[in-house]
Amino acid sequence: MTVLLILLVIILIIAFKSIKIVRQSEVYVIERLGKFHKIADAGLTIIVPFFDRVRSVVSLKQQTMDIPPQGVITKDNVTITIDTVVFYQVTDPAKAVYEIQSLKKGIEYLSITTIRDIVGKMDLDETFSSRDGINTQLRAILDEATDRWGCKIDRVEVKDINPPADIRDAMEKQMNAERNKRALILEAEAQKQSAVTIAEGNKQAAILTAEADKEAQIRRAAGEAEAIRQVADAKAQEIQMVYEAIKKANPDDKLVQLKSLEALEEVAKGDANKVFIPFEATAALGSLGAIKDVMTDKKDKTDKNTK
Repeated sequence: MTVLLILLVIILIIAFKSIKIVRQSEVYVIERLGKFHKIADAGLTIIVPFFDRVRSVVSLKQQTMDIPPQGVITKDNVTITIDTVVFYQVTDPAKAVYEIQSLKKGIEYLSITTIRDIVGKMDLDETFSSRDGINTQLRAILDEATDRWGCKIDRVEVKDINPPADIRDAMEKQMNAERNKRALILEAEAQKQSAVTIAEGNKQAAILTAEADKEAQIRRAAGEAEAIRQVADAKAQEIQMVYEAIKKANPDDKLVQLKSLEALEEVAKGDANKVFIPFEATAALGSLGAIKDVMTDKKDKTDKNTK
């Protein structure tokens, strides 16, 4: 009974050592008698006890490595601290185990030296403006170097760049000065634009005012001309009526001269009217005087006869 129990225990131990269950996204690197034998993928795998052993369990998932902050000297001799993170994935588990003693340590040291080499060729200002360029160069160099380790570098990110405190204070002062400068420039531009806009408005207002005055004068002149024309038409109609009446009456020369003088008297009534009598009119006036004397003598004789 004791022997059976011992055999059962031995069988259980052998079964435990022979049967291996590999989880998803992992592989087992199996050695036989100290030499690489095979890669066991996810699922159930059986090994030979006492001959085979699991050398390493390798994860095939994408992994991250936070590189400790490193002091780097820039091209203009400024020491800055750079914090980076590396995203990598094992593509060949056998190489990752046998080609390097520690894959993580190798990636870390290689990242540190590469960062110092890249940033050492840049000025301080360039390191802040070229972060994407640093990421691209760093990823390309690490990916090429780690290919023989069965590893692929998917992404490298520079998380933070910290200059010394005195440099940071100087940069902040410079940024404040730049902001104040831009603010003054924008304010000056705004005042300039405002002055230009006001001047344009005044110009347009003056132009519109001049055009309005011009239009008003034109309309006023047109109204006065129309009034003069209407008055002239009315006078012409009156003269025409008088002329027609005189023509129908068939007057003699004396009556025409008398009516002319009456019309001249009406014309001369205006305050601003100056009447110039032509030389030919003096004959008519002399005739009127003679007519007046004849009429007076005739009246006196009639009065005497009546007495």
